[in-house]
Amino acid sequence: MIAEAGHYALVLALGLALIQSTVPILGARLHDAALMNVARSTALAQLLFVGASFAALVTLHVISDFSVVNVFENSHSLKPMIYKITGVWGNHEGSMLLWVTILALFGGLVAAFGNNLPLSLRAHVLAVQAWIATAFYLFILLTSNPFLRIANPPIEGRDLNPVLQDIGLAVHPPMLYLGYVGFSISFSFAVAALLEGRIDAAWARWVRPWTLVAWIFLTLGIAMGSYWAYYELGWGGWWFWDPVENASLMPWLAGTALLHSAVVMEKRNALKVWTILLAILTFSLSLLGTFLVRSGVLTSVHAFATDPTRGVFILLILCIFIGGSLTLYIWRASALKQGGLFAPISREGALVLNNLFLTTACATVFVGTLYPLALEVLTGEKISVGAPFFNLTFAPLFVPLMIAVPFGPMLAWKRGDLLGASQRLVAAGIGALIAVAVLWAWTWGGSAFAPLAIGLAVFVILGALCDLAERISLFRAPLPVSFRRARGLPRASWGTVFAHAGIGVALIGIVCETTWNSEHIASMKPGDVAQVGGYSLTFDGTAQRQRSNFREQIARFTVRKDGQSIAVMTPSKRNFTTRGSSTTEAALLRRGVSQLYISLGDAKPDGTIAVRMYYKPMVLLIWFGPVLMAFGGMLSLSDRRLRVGAPKPAKAGRALQPAE
Repeated sequence: MIAEAGHYALVLALGLALIQSTVPILGARLHDAALMNVARSTALAQLLFVGASFAALVTLHVISDFSVVNVFENSHSLKPMIYKITGVWGNHEGSMLLWVTILALFGGLVAAFGNNLPLSLRAHVLAVQAWIATAFYLFILLTSNPFLRIANPPIEGRDLNPVLQDIGLAVHPPMLYLGYVGFSISFSFAVAALLEGRIDAAWARWVRPWTLVAWIFLTLGIAMGSYWAYYELGWGGWWFWDPVENASLMPWLAGTALLHSAVVMEKRNALKVWTILLAILTFSLSLLGTFLVRSGVLTSVHAFATDPTRGVFILLILCIFIGGSLTLYIWRASALKQGGLFAPISREGALVLNNLFLTTACATVFVGTLYPLALEVLTGEKISVGAPFFNLTFAPLFVPLMIAVPFGPMLAWKRGDLLGASQRLVAAGIGALIAVAVLWAWTWGGSAFAPLAIGLAVFVILGALCDLAERISLFRAPLPVSFRRARGLPRASWGTVFAHAGIGVALIGIVCETTWNSEHIASMKPGDVAQVGGYSLTFDGTAQRQRSNFREQIARFTVRKDGQSIAVMTPSKRNFTTRGSSTTEAALLRRGVSQLYISLGDAKPDGTIAVRMYYKPMVLLIWFGPVLMAFGGMLSLSDRRLRVGAPKPAKAGRALQPAE
């Protein structure tokens, strides 16, 4: 009964989406406030029903109802409760239901908190959201129904993919989807603006918070996915330029450009047409990622193997929304009024430069990811585009971008003073040079690139601090005055400082881990000792342990530094009998922001076991940086100027009636 109720709720959500996608548009054309307000009530009702459908699927997994195909194929009665719940989105059907639930959630939030929006704009935005929802409801109901029954229910389930039975899966997909799907609001605002033929600084103020929310979650989702792959897959790496990883990186790059472009539009009423295009492209790249993961065209640890029918359906959705929105853009963009002018050397110019590098980097990843697929379709030839290509193309784009980052906040709007900005960044430049000199002396004869890259990261971090010091007149005013200025500084300004500093912190972690990473691979038997990164690791032996749904072989290593025992590390191999597969659970030992990392290979007939050991200096900074960036985004989001929404321009008061 629960499955039928969940399925029926999904059908009702589809019906509400159809109403939401048509009636408000008709109301906007007829200038009928009652019809336009239908968008709000249907969006909230749609959220209620799709939420009930998702809750029904969670309940089926929790009670282990194996009469439902989705539960049978992805659950097991002995599986821990946390993995019964996360198993809901550890498969194609369940993850798509989560996808549309989050889509409805964002639509419901706009309906609930969008009272400051002009009524016609809110109606158009929610109607576009409903168009997207309708397409994906149909996709789920026709090709990916999570509530299908089994005629003769089995006693036990097949269990969830062992690789996905990890706490990281409880966090990574929902966060990633909140980012992916969150950009649908930016897309809906862009399409609504094109439909209305009106866009201004107030539009940018309205769209920024939603873009920022999506960007924050996507940043955290990508970071969590990277860390999950790092410790769960046992490869010792944190980024592999996997096509599905690239599918999440592309909308992040475009979304970062969109955030900066929206600032220019809000402050200077400039870059209107470009900002609209970025909003369309960012969500289009999110849709592209959905297609790549679920169409079966990719083989990846992240991808869901699916049948061709699903791939064709998603490709059709992709063509309709991307092609339709770009066609509308070509048709209506020329009618949009251009904004104010600005000098090349200005804060607007710096943000345009930021957009140029970010979108070029995004295009590079796009080509590197899709070119092998296109080549295979056209010629049948299979090629692989991997890390060497992306590393060689990314670095030349990000080095000048990183150099430019500290200058942007130092330049004035409309017309800036490059010499003055350089003078205010002297302290950051000196600090960067000192860092380069010290590292060069310390690593004499080693990599020449690493000290320069870390010096660049230090320049970005100190540049963000210099910007803060300038804003509060540090060392130019009495300390109590500077403290009062700091307390009164807008949270968005603090957010910029943290976000920019986070980029530098992540770069330090990347450079240190890739340059000075120590690796030791050996076949060891009890009593053997290995040396890695200045640490001595003694293999003490193995033990067997039975868990609820797997059997675990645990190895014990004693870690010593300078002859003193400091810790015990216990990597393991888990054998899931139901699935007939095994996973490697790496052991991690934190040493400051560095880590010791041990993962087990296969045991050999002579009693030895293959072991990979790594010492990864400063590796945790790779993930601390994105967390710092997301924290900066949250500070900006909490700024009162974003929370209260955009004021209506006085001269447009009659044209922009508030939503009721």
